Amino acid sequence: MKNLLTHSREIGLTVAREESGEVSSSSHNPRKWRIALYSHDTMGLGHKRRNLLIAQTLGYSPLETDVLMISGIQDGSNVFIPPGVDCLTLPALHKNIDGQYQARRLDLSLQEIITLRSQVILTTIKTFKPDILIVDNVPRGAVRELEPTLNYLRTQGETRCILGLRDVLDEPASVQRDWKRLANEEAIQTYYDAVWVYGDPAIYDLAQEYNFQPNTFAKLRYTGYLDQRSRLKFMDLDSVETFKSLNLPSGKLVLCLVGGGQDGARLAETFASAELPPDMNGIILTGPFMPRQVQQRLQTLAAKRTNLRVLKYLSEPTLLINQAERVIAMGGYNTTCELLSFQKRSLIVPRIKPRREQFIRAERLQSLGLVDMLHPHNLTSQALTDWLIQESEKPQIRNCVNLNGLNQISQFIDEILMPVHHSTQQAS
Repeated sequence: MKNLLTHSREIGLTVAREESGEVSSSSHNPRKWRIALYSHDTMGLGHKRRNLLIAQTLGYSPLETDVLMISGIQDGSNVFIPPGVDCLTLPALHKNIDGQYQARRLDLSLQEIITLRSQVILTTIKTFKPDILIVDNVPRGAVRELEPTLNYLRTQGETRCILGLRDVLDEPASVQRDWKRLANEEAIQTYYDAVWVYGDPAIYDLAQEYNFQPNTFAKLRYTGYLDQRSRLKFMDLDSVETFKSLNLPSGKLVLCLVGGGQDGARLAETFASAELPPDMNGIILTGPFMPRQVQQRLQTLAAKRTNLRVLKYLSEPTLLINQAERVIAMGGYNTTCELLSFQKRSLIVPRIKPRREQFIRAERLQSLGLVDMLHPHNLTSQALTDWLIQESEKPQIRNCVNLNGLNQISQFIDEILMPVHHSTQQAS
C-alpha cells in the first residue's frame, strides 16, 4: 500500500511538472516563495479544507514554496501535510446558526477574541513576509480582524493579496445588502490585487448574479471547481489503514454526509430511520461538531439495524466517498465538489439558514441534471427511501463541469511570481 501511495504522489508530481514545465520560474529564487492562506473558520470545516487542498497542491507542485495556513480551527489538522506546509491555529471563534459570533472555547468577549486573533495574524504576517496572501471568502476577515494586516501590507507593497471566493455566496439580495454594509467591494479595490472564484461561470456566474462594480469585476478570475480526486494523491498510510480497518461490508454503499455536523442532526436522524434497499448498507459520517447527544441517539438507532453504521469524523473521508454507490448530503462547497469530482449519484438536502448558498448551488446543479435535491422542508425518511429505490444512471459530470481549479490556481500563482522573479534577477 505504501508503494501505491508513493507511486500516486509521483504520478501527481509528474503531471504537475508536465503541465507547468519541468523547471519552474521560481527555481532560482534565493529563498522559497512564501504563500500564506487565511481562513476564518467559524462554522464547519469548509474554509479550512478548501485551503488545505490548495496548500497540499502547492506542496507537491514544481513551485518552490513555503506555505503557511492561518486557520481558525484545529479539527482536521491531522490530515497529512507535505513538507513545506505548516499551519497556525488561531483561538477559536464560533458563528451560531443565527450568524452571531462568539468565542468557541475561551471565556472572552467578542472584542477580546477578535483583538487577540487580529494581533496574532498581524505578527505572523510581519514575520513570515509572504509573497502572496490568499484570503478565503471574507475580504476583511471575520469581524474585520484582517484589517490591521491588510493595512500593513498595503504600506509595504511587497505582498500580492488575493481574495478567494466560493462559487455561490448567498442569494443576490443578501449579498448586495451585506457587502454594502461591510464595504467589501471597497476592501477589494483597496487591498486586493485579484479575486479568484473557485467555480465555473457556466454553472453560476457570480459576477453577473451579484452585479459587482466594474472595478471589482475587472479583478475577477474564475479557476473552475477544485477537483477533490486530488486528495487521493495526498493520502498518507495512516489514513489508508484507518479506512481499511473499517472493514466495510461488501455490496452497495450509501453514505450520509452532514459536513461538520453542527447542524446536521435532522438529516442524519432521518437517514437513520429510512429503509434501505436489500442489497445496500448505510453509513452516517457525523462530523466533529455534531452534539454528543445526537451522536448517541444515532448509535442507538444503528444498533437496532444490521445495515447501518455510524462513524465519527474521519480526517479524510475521500476514500469512503469514492467507494459509495450513492450519497445523501448537505450541500456545502467541498462536499458538492466531492460529489461532482467522483460523479456520484447524489441527493442534496441543503442548509437554508443562515445563508441560502447551499440551496442555490443545489438548485442550479439539479436544473442541469447533475444532482437531485430535496428541500429540507420536505425531508422525511420516506422521501429518502423513495430516492434510494429510484433507478438512475451515473451522471457524466466531468464532461460538463470545469474541475480544473487546482491546476489553474497553480498557474495563476506562477504568473504572479514570474515577473517578481525577473525583476529580482534584473536588480541583482
